[in-house]
Amino acid sequence: MAELLFETYGVPSIAYGVDAAFSYMYNQQLGICDKDGLAICPGFTATHVIPFIDGEPLYKGCCRTNIGGYHVTDSLKQLLSLKYPHHMTQFTWEKVEDLKMEHCYIASDYASEAQLFQKGTKEVEEKTRCWQLPWIPPPTEEPPSEEEIARKAAIKEKQGQRLREMAEAKRSSRINELENEVRGLEFLLHQLVQVSEVDIPSFLSETGYVSKQEIESALTKTTQSLRKAKGERKDDQAETEDHTDATNEKFHLINVPDDMLSPEQIKEKRRQLFLKTTSEGRQRAKQKRYEEELERERRSQLDEERRMENPELYLEELYVKYKELSEKVEQRKRIKTNGGHTNGNNLSGVGRGERLNAAQRERMRLLTTAAFDRGKGEDTFGARDEDWQLYKLMSKDNNDDDDEGPDEDEAELVRLSSRLQDIDPTFVLKSDVQPTEVPKFRPLTKEDFQIVMGVERFRCPEILFHPNWIGVDQTGLDEMTGVSLRRLPSYSDDIAERLTNSVLITGGSCLFPGMRERLEAGIRMIRPCGSPIRVVRALDPVLDAWRGASVYAAASQFTTQTFSRMDYYEKGEDWLRRYQLRYSL
Repeated sequence: MAELLFETYGVPSIAYGVDAAFSYMYNQQLGICDKDGLAICPGFTATHVIPFIDGEPLYKGCCRTNIGGYHVTDSLKQLLSLKYPHHMTQFTWEKVEDLKMEHCYIASDYASEAQLFQKGTKEVEEKTRCWQLPWIPPPTEEPPSEEEIARKAAIKEKQGQRLREMAEAKRSSRINELENEVRGLEFLLHQLVQVSEVDIPSFLSETGYVSKQEIESALTKTTQSLRKAKGERKDDQAETEDHTDATNEKFHLINVPDDMLSPEQIKEKRRQLFLKTTSEGRQRAKQKRYEEELERERRSQLDEERRMENPELYLEELYVKYKELSEKVEQRKRIKTNGGHTNGNNLSGVGRGERLNAAQRERMRLLTTAAFDRGKGEDTFGARDEDWQLYKLMSKDNNDDDDEGPDEDEAELVRLSSRLQDIDPTFVLKSDVQPTEVPKFRPLTKEDFQIVMGVERFRCPEILFHPNWIGVDQTGLDEMTGVSLRRLPSYSDDIAERLTNSVLITGGSCLFPGMRERLEAGIRMIRPCGSPIRVVRALDPVLDAWRGASVYAAASQFTTQTFSRMDYYEKGEDWLRRYQLRYSL
């Protein structure tokens, strides 16, 4: 520091001092402490204990511990971050420092205080502090009033009426257009009848149609569209006949021989043949579903008649059938899982090979025997072309596996379960799958943005007395007093009693409530019974060191205790190391 100040900044002279010594001397002038005593200064990064005899500091008996207010703040910040990980951004260093100075305190007995918080008594609630983070409550939706509901209903009805009127107007316009088109096509057919066969091509060229069949097909389509627009329905026979006629008109090239068609018409004929086959397949599937539905209705009607004749017998038969199908389905599932094998004790095995179905086992057999299927014991797979047919056999697993297809027994079991639930209220469906509970998400409330400080209030400052809690293997504040007394060159019980009778605590960390009582109790534990012990706090623990230094600098002999730049250049740095501050305040 001297090298920096003298050589870099060129200051004329400097003086050094210890903050705890300045604070002790200043409070000694005010009569708060005696000339003989101890100065305990828990600072920001370190804690010092300096003994004073006859107003002079004995630096040979001082003691230092690398623990201070910084470590208390850091410990509180870590505890709050672990307790409230969703609000870590709120725990800035400045805010945690304010929380520490405002809410933390020193417990007179840490174990008893911790047990008190563990019990959760009313006294704990009084000692607990709550910090409310910024929180904006979500807007509450009030239920609409009857007038509001009626107004919205009227608006909705008005909009619906308007949409219905627009749809009706559009429907009327569409009907008028289709009627005009139908009348025009009918008039065109009527005119076509009166035209001679020689003049028909020229007449059709003027109308835009190719043949009379095209005009009739357009008339049929327009008539169907008109009936659909008017909401008219025809009977099934007429609909079938119209569908047949429409199909014949749509696929008019199917029955024409290929030698009478051009290449483009042949291509169109193939497309029509494919479309007709697909359409007929869909019609057959539709008819099959219709017949199955009729069969189910017939069976349901028969079951209902049997139930009405003898309800008790019918219910008993349903239960018997349900039980048989349940056992059958469960047995099939077990066989599918275990592969039908046993381990010799009539117990199903659970090995990987036993869990394979028939198709998978066949595939494994082909794989294991592919290289040695010729009886020679040599790996000659792939030498012949027929060897590669093995992959075709293996690819059939997806098609030949009957386990993946629909199960009629399971469908019947579902139908019986539904039937039993309808007619027997006491029926309980067997289910292997438990319904999973859907997690419920609740909205955030004011309590979710509250930081509650309970045990953290006294747990963090406790590290001043137990530094080993944060991995610092050094002594606490109370034990440092005994260490400093034992380091005195002329240690005696009389000097120790005089020093412990005037213990001054200074520094920012001594502002914690309970610090003086806890330190006094700790010193009493290491001193003989009946020793006088008095612990006092500085008038202003934060600024008394500065005030003491200002008084020292204002004294007349201050210039004799400074280092000048000339002395530094003449005597060197070693002279500074031998310097010891003398006070004459």
